[in-house]
Parts: sequence; structure tokens; C-alpha cells
Amino acid sequence: MIKFSLKCGKGHRFESWFGSNDDFEMLKSRNLVTCSICGSDAVSKAIMAPRIAADPSETEKPLSRPQTPAEQALRELRHKIESESEDVGTAFATEARKIHDGEAPNRSIIGEARPEEAKALLEDGIEVMPLPWLNKEVN
Repeated sequence: MIKFSLKCGKGHRFESWFGSNDDFEMLKSRNLVTCSICGSDAVSKAIMAPRIAADPSETEKPLSRPQTPAEQALRELRHKIESESEDVGTAFATEARKIHDGEAPNRSIIGEARPEEAKALLEDGIEVMPLPWLNKEVN
């Protein structure tokens, strides 16, 4: 594994891990490397200096710790939404419709919906929005 310092065309700087330089180049050629801040696929490697720890205690930060203010803000937003909402899982579309129709108590819910279910809810005037993270098992 190799960690590259990257930058996008808008000047955002971030880091990402790749299996090798060839892996990075292959993913970049397919526009699959995007800025972790703005989503731009105009990403290139930034100038990097080798990092050699003089002391074993000077190791890398754990991947689970936010590296940027944007990552920290997203983590805080996720915690707030998850702590103040009921997770209804795959019954999201059905439950959202029941709440809208007055058949279930009005409350904040989160869960999963297929794209066509979410589109139908929006077309019926039921406000829903995707959350910018994956489920807990994956993310």
C-alpha cells in the first residue's frame, strides 16, 4: 500500500491510499479518483516528501480519526442525525409515506430506499434526501 498526497483543480489537498502507483494511474484514467472535499475528478499527485519517523511514537494517525475539518464536520453531522432519528432500515419509503399521510407519528427517520422509491416519494411531495455516508457496516 502507498499513500499519496493529492490535490484537485480547486486547490483542495487530501490523502488517499492505493495498492501501487499503477493502481492510482489506472483509477485516475477511469475518473475514479475524486476530491474528498468537492468531488472533482481533476485530481493529481501533490509534491510529497518521504516521512520517516525518528521515534516509534510518531506513527500515522489512525484511519478512523478525522484528518480534515470537513471530515470532522461530516462525522458530527452523522452523529447528530443518527442520534435524533429512528432507523427504519429498508422500510424507509413505506414509513416515510405513512408519516406523510398521517398514518404514523411524525418523526425523523433514516433508512434505505431504492432510487425509484426515493424518486416516487419526491414526485408525491414527500421530502427526502440522501445522506453523504454509507451504512455502519461499510463505512
